[in-house]
Amino acid sequence: MAAADFAGSKRAIAYALCKHLSLDPDAVSSTSIEESDIVSLFSHIVKSSEDEIMKWVEFSSSFVGKDGEHHLLLGNLNQDLSQKSVLLGNGFKPSAADIVVFATVQVFMNHLGENELQKYPHVLRWTDYIQTVVDFGTTVRKINVAKSVFNPPSHPKKADKEDADPSSKKVVSGQKSVGKSDASVDSKKAAGEVNAPENKANPTPAKNNKPSGDKKKSQEKSAGKANEGVADKAPQKTAEKDSECNVSILNIQVGLIRKAWKHPSADSLLVEEIDLGDGNVRQVVSGLAKFFSPDDLVNRHVVLITNVKPGKLRDIMSAGLVLCASNKDHSVVEPLIPPEGAKLGERISFAGFDGKPEDVLNPKKKQLDKITPDLRTNENGIATYRGIPFTTSAGACRSSVPNADIK
Repeated sequence: MAAADFAGSKRAIAYALCKHLSLDPDAVSSTSIEESDIVSLFSHIVKSSEDEIMKWVEFSSSFVGKDGEHHLLLGNLNQDLSQKSVLLGNGFKPSAADIVVFATVQVFMNHLGENELQKYPHVLRWTDYIQTVVDFGTTVRKINVAKSVFNPPSHPKKADKEDADPSSKKVVSGQKSVGKSDASVDSKKAAGEVNAPENKANPTPAKNNKPSGDKKKSQEKSAGKANEGVADKAPQKTAEKDSECNVSILNIQVGLIRKAWKHPSADSLLVEEIDLGDGNVRQVVSGLAKFFSPDDLVNRHVVLITNVKPGKLRDIMSAGLVLCASNKDHSVVEPLIPPEGAKLGERISFAGFDGKPEDVLNPKKKQLDKITPDLRTNENGIATYRGIPFTTSAGACRSSVPNADIK
């Protein structure tokens, strides 16, 4: 590709940088954009010469100028992104460097086939995140990466009750039948042995109502087998109970944060007003104040559990749980991102887990504590439950934080 193919990149860079810095994009004239190279355009808008930022600005300039080396440079970028979510910054918020590099490489990536794109998985994850959260105006053509990552990995189908129970029930039922049959036979034998010496001429007087020795043994044998059935039933019921505690009992929905403000009495908490569509708006308290300002969250699409039991957090009512990806040391926390086009209020689905959610989760059962350890993002940032993607009608939910816990 020649430098002329990247003409729109400078317009995208100027627009997005101005939005990023809360400047008026119209303040940068078209003439200034056309006559400047990427380095001088960036310096004109950002007024920064920090080495780390300028390194990526130079990378973008080289990407435009070095025709024939795009694959090599993209490979280097892929390696650099393998251990982080964004190029610079606090781990999840795009920086000016992310804006410049994305506006440049997306032109080349839009000319690649799906097989070629898959050679750069970390770049794909990063580009999909940047194009979702950064406003580049109308000059950027979005990269379609959904098909390359939305196919669920192979996963053993969850055994339904109907599949799992009959065999175990048959075993218990069989044991019960055997117990009854043996008891019946033994009882008959015992009865035969008692009645055998009996005759009309010399009837045996009934001394008391205690069972004979043989009959007593028969009853003990019957009772033993009955107890075995009860013993087998107990672990079966426990297994059934555990199998019911999976992600299908959660009502996980797509929402849009309409308002956000600081909690009046807790520095670490924010309060959000989240729209679930059809006039369903609820208030949720989240521990995101250390990672986002209220303005960062307004108009952001999120994924939240809506059937948690409503309750007060520091005197403020909360009726939901915003799901976030978090790295190991909890220094990077970010709400999950639904795909563009996902409908407000639609329920997240998981292949193989099609059960009906509970109306309200019971805190005493600690259901969330049992389910959340299986919620994680994979190496591509896709949100999963036991490796199965969080899926909407528009594709999978994701995060810029790969291999992260979700809570």
